[in-house]
Amino acid sequence: MNLKDIHRVFFIGIGGIGMSALARYFKHLGKEVMGYDKTPSPITKDLNLSGIDVHFEDAVALIPENYKNINDTLVVYTPAVPQTHTQLLHFQDLGFEVKKRSEVLGMITRDTFCFAVAGTHGKTTTSCILAHLLKETQTPFTAFLGGISEDFNSNFVLEGIENSVVEADEFDRSFLQLSPNVACVTSMDADHLDIYGNSSELEYSFREFVKRIKPNGKLLVRNGLPLEGITFGIEDDSDYSIRNITIEQGTYIFDLITPKAVLGQVKFNKPGRHNLLNGLAAFAMAVQAGSPPYRLAEALGTFKGVQRRFSYQIKEKDFVFIDDYAHHPTEINAVHDAIREMHPDQLITAVFQPHLYSRTQDFVDDFAQSLSQFDEVLLLEIYPAREKPITGVTSSWLLEKIDNPRKQLVDKSNLIDELKKNETGVLVTMGAGDIGLEVPKIKKELAYAS
Repeated sequence: MNLKDIHRVFFIGIGGIGMSALARYFKHLGKEVMGYDKTPSPITKDLNLSGIDVHFEDAVALIPENYKNINDTLVVYTPAVPQTHTQLLHFQDLGFEVKKRSEVLGMITRDTFCFAVAGTHGKTTTSCILAHLLKETQTPFTAFLGGISEDFNSNFVLEGIENSVVEADEFDRSFLQLSPNVACVTSMDADHLDIYGNSSELEYSFREFVKRIKPNGKLLVRNGLPLEGITFGIEDDSDYSIRNITIEQGTYIFDLITPKAVLGQVKFNKPGRHNLLNGLAAFAMAVQAGSPPYRLAEALGTFKGVQRRFSYQIKEKDFVFIDDYAHHPTEINAVHDAIREMHPDQLITAVFQPHLYSRTQDFVDDFAQSLSQFDEVLLLEIYPAREKPITGVTSSWLLEKIDNPRKQLVDKSNLIDELKKNETGVLVTMGAGDIGLEVPKIKKELAYAS
C-alpha cells in the first residue's frame, strides 16, 4: 500500500511517544486518524485536543465502520502490544495492511534525505538537538522524536519534507527498517537482552544497521565503538572533538574541533558530558548535510532541552529538583556524574523506578553499583510495561544489593510524604515507567514547601 492510497490510519498503542508522532504526521496529511491505548496520559489528552480520537478498551465494537475498508485503511501497532490483542487480531484476520511502527517510519523516510540516530543511549536528545540545529540553519525537515522537545514543545516537527530526522531504535531490531543517508551510533551498551539474548547479538544488529546506510552515505561513530566511521569524542583525537572545557554558571564553554576548522568559545547549556557528546554528534551529522559549521556552533548555545532528560524542575540556591528518563545503569551513572559536576558538595537523593523485570534481572548488580553512588536512594517497585513478573526479581532484591546505608523501598503513594521529610540539596527522579506522571505532583508539593 502506498501512502497516497491511505485514507485512514488506526493505531494500536497510539499513546507511545513514537506512535503519537506518527499519528500527528498522518493527521497533518489530512488522513483520518484514531487509535487505542492502554491508559489515558498527557499524550493521549493532547492527541484528543488535536482531533485524534483515542479509546482505552480493547474491543472490536469500538472500531468505526469507516475503518473497516481494507483497501484504504492502514493499521499501525507497537511491539509493546501483546500478540493476543483483540483489535490487532481482528485486523490481521481480515487481511488488513498491518505494520509495525518501524516499518511505517521506513516507508515515510525512504524518499527523503534521512538522518538516523542510533545507540542504546542518547537517541532522543541527539535527535532533538539535530532538529533544533536544522531549524536554526533554515534546513527543511520533518522530525519524529522519541521525547517532547522543549524547543518545539512537540515530538513531531514539520518544517519541510526534503529531509527527515528519526531515531533508529534497536529494540525489536526496528532500525533495520531504515535506509539513512547520514547515521550516527552514540553507544552500544548491552540492553534489550530479552530480545537479543547477549551483547554479541546486539552488536551484530548494529553492524546490520550500518549496512542499511545508502550508497555514499555517512556514518558518525562515538570514538571507541567497534565500528568504522567518522568519529566524535571529548578531549581526544576524533574527527570531531570537544576540548578545553570550562563551566560558567552552569554552561559549558569549549573549543569544537572539526576536520577543517577550530571553533572557539562554543556554548552548550545541558549538563553532563553525555549531553556534550549528544550535541557533538548532532553537530557532526548536520555538517554532513552541508549546514555551515559556524552557524551550527551558534545554534548549540540556544538548545533548550528535552522533557525528562536532565530537566530542572526546581532550581533554587538551596534546593534543586531534576527529572531524567535514565533507566539503564550507564544512564544513571551519566546523571550522577552530571549532578556532581554541576552541583558539587551537595547531598543527592535519588528516586528510581526500575523499568522491566528482564532489564532489572540482567543488570541488577550494575544497577546496585550505579545507585550506591548517591547519598540516599528511594526505590520504587518495578514498572512492568509489557512484561509478566519474573520470580525473585523485585525491587526488594535490588535494594539488598545497593551498598548505601540510606536506602529504602517506597510505595509510590507515599513518595511525596517521604520527600517532604528529606533535607537533601539535590533531588533526582529517574526511570522510564510512569514515574514521569509523579513529577508535576512532586514539583508542586516541594516548591510549596520550600
